[in-house]
Amino acid sequence: MYIVCADMEGIFTPEIWINVAKITGIQDLRLTTRDISDYDVLMKRRLAILDKNKLTLKDIQAVIARMEPLEGALDFLNWLRVKLQVIIVSDTYVEFAGPLMEKLGWPTLFCNTLTVDSDGRIIDYNLRQNDGKQKVILALQRLNYKVIAIGDSYNDITMLKAADNAILFRPPDNVKNEYNEFPSAFSYDELKNSIQAIMENSS
Repeated sequence: MYIVCADMEGIFTPEIWINVAKITGIQDLRLTTRDISDYDVLMKRRLAILDKNKLTLKDIQAVIARMEPLEGALDFLNWLRVKLQVIIVSDTYVEFAGPLMEKLGWPTLFCNTLTVDSDGRIIDYNLRQNDGKQKVILALQRLNYKVIAIGDSYNDITMLKAADNAILFRPPDNVKNEYNEFPSAFSYDELKNSIQAIMENSS
């Protein structure tokens, strides 16, 4: 029995931090896990930028509330949920994800949390567990699922390597070239075809 584990940003939604950068004009916030492979380095950099610019959780949430899923993402997710069980496995945060999950029909989401002080400043981030994406795959495999993993960034690679089948979706050239053992899809139709081929080959 197959189950799908997919990243959120870049697969179903735009990159939250890139949108925050656009709204605030802070270009350093454009960097994502597509650019920096060490997530701790990336998040500490982000928190320092938020502190320097006195941006609060409410400021970030105001940007997220205006965001929409990627064009075609909801149709793809609805198609996928008819075929297979789906879990979105993301390095985002509970405090960020709500408005986007609502627009996607409240799919199951495994993610992280933030530490916020009494003034609404984000002072730390809390991983559910280290390398949580990979551990989700391994746990599902212990339950006798075969896992199809979908990701696009450096922080998805351990998840993709652990999965029974893996697909990069619209990866940047640096990720695609560095991890060319994974097939890539660049549209939702291509992604559907890849998933259907995996299921057909397993029967």
